[in-house]
Formats: sequence, structure tokens, C-alpha cells
Amino acid sequence: MKGSLWLAWRQQRVPAGIGAAALVVVAAIAAYYRSGMLEALHSGLFDHCEPGPLYCTRSDTGLPLLLDVEPLKYLGALNIALPVLIGVFWGAPLLGRDRELGTHRMILSQGVSRGQWFASRFALAAMTTIAFSGLLAGVFAWWWRPAADRSYGLFWYDNTALSGSGPRVVAAALFGLAAGTLLGLLARRVLAAMVLTLLVTGAVTLLLEWTHRARLLVPPHTYVSAGITPKPPMGEKWSTGHYGLITATGRHDDVLTCPFPSGAELKQCMAAHGYVARFYEANPAGDYWTFQWTDTAVLGSLAVLLTVVTVLLLRRRV
Repeated sequence: MKGSLWLAWRQQRVPAGIGAAALVVVAAIAAYYRSGMLEALHSGLFDHCEPGPLYCTRSDTGLPLLLDVEPLKYLGALNIALPVLIGVFWGAPLLGRDRELGTHRMILSQGVSRGQWFASRFALAAMTTIAFSGLLAGVFAWWWRPAADRSYGLFWYDNTALSGSGPRVVAAALFGLAAGTLLGLLARRVLAAMVLTLLVTGAVTLLLEWTHRARLLVPPHTYVSAGITPKPPMGEKWSTGHYGLITATGRHDDVLTCPFPSGAELKQCMAAHGYVARFYEANPAGDYWTFQWTDTAVLGSLAVLLTVVTVLLLRRRV
């Protein structure tokens, strides 16, 4: 395996080097902007701001107080795109390049088994992918922490935070690698494999984003409050935008039937229609980890499945 591993490293050192260089650049940018974020927070300008989604304003101008979190969002977007980038530029050529050029036949004729040929390449790529994606997710978490779940920062349910941080970034990157490797084995040309990988990984990434917005995999909680008093603050919850009223029989109606925030008018309207309480649907902040581990399980299972299919197809395709 030493010779096979050495050859695998020779073939993968360019993408590994590019990834390492990109990681250094990202870490330097994160350190620079995070220091500016901490300086702004320590200035006392944000001390009067309460936690929650409502914007905090300046006392002199009334304008919203916001930290510069746009560069942080760009890192989150990069992490979301990792399965596409790794799948297209690393996974697709991993086996596909040797097959297209025919060099795999020479390698296999040197006493290297098909299992060794695959394992040396895929194991090296997978370990590098885990390290690279894990470090990017760690940099995001370190940068995000001072501004997490604040009106002047970035809430956990922002797509760049929800999908661009945590263990799901690693699982997504491994899925992209596995998808690209399988398509590189199946396609006759590397370029075709790269295009197919772009479509597949991009579609899965968008599908998971849709499931987040639709709360398909992690359903929201229903919160009930009396109609005669203001409902508790939303805080760090992620609202579905679904509000309503509840009858004594448990029927849920739209909030527009009694469009009053609270007080006597709302009480009178609710009594006239037989409503006994109000409700709204939202995901609490603790569901961040539910989303994370659900996505990790889905993407990790797909990565394992695609890798197994690749191993089974090696007997026929090489």
C-alpha cells in the first residue's frame, strides 16, 4: 500500500495544496474581521441591546445597530457550497482521470489490486476532506460566537449559519466526494462526470435547504397563549409565520379572524367567535442541533451508500 498511497498523494497534492492555501486565507480573514467585531462590541455601543430578533437602534439617529457580518455570511455560503466544489474538482477526477487516460490498467498490472487502487485514493481524499471541512466549520463557529443570535449579528436559523456550520458541513463534504467519485467511475469522460456531479450535489444541497424552510425533517413546536394578554416574546425562536386562534374544540383558525394584538378588542372578538387561546408555530433555538444532526445523518448515509455502490461497481467498471 505504500506505493499506492504515494501515487495517490502525487495525484492529489495539487487540490490538497489549494485547499490548504484557501484555509489559511479564510482563517486570516476571519481573524481580521472577528477582531473588528470584538472591538465594536467592547466599545459599549451595543450594551443596551436586548437579545432577540428586534433591531437595536442608536440613541442619536434611531438607525439600526448592526455588526459587519457579511464576510461571515460569505464563509457560510462557501461551507454550503463545499459538497459541490469537492465533488466536482476532487471527487469526479479521483478515479475518472485514470479511467479516461487508461493509466489504471498500468497501475493494476503492477500488482496493485482494485481494492488498493480505490482505497488509497479515496481514503486520502476522505481524510483530507474531513480535516478541511471540519476546520472551515470550526472557523465559522469561532467567528460567529460573539454575534450569535443577536439582532446586531446572525441568528442560528439564517441559512448561512444553519447549513454553513456544525457537523453537517463535514457530512456534506463527504457526500460531495462520494458522489463525484461514483460519477467519475460511471462516466466515460472526466468533464462529463464533473457536470453530472455539479447537477447532483447542487440538487441535493438545494433540496435540503428547501426542507429547512418547509420544516419537513424538523417540525416546528406549537406555542399557546391566552388571548387577553400579549404573547411571550419570540426571542431566538425561528417562526414559521403561522399564527392563529384556537376554539374550545381545538380547531385552529387564521389570526386574521381577530386581527388585534391584545386587549379588550381582542378579548371581545375571541368571545364572539368562540376562541379560547392563540397559538403560533416556531422552532426553538435548541432545534439548531436537531437540524444539524438530521442533516448529518441524511448526508452521511448518502455518502456511505454511494461509497458502497462505488466499491461494488469496481468489479465491473475497471
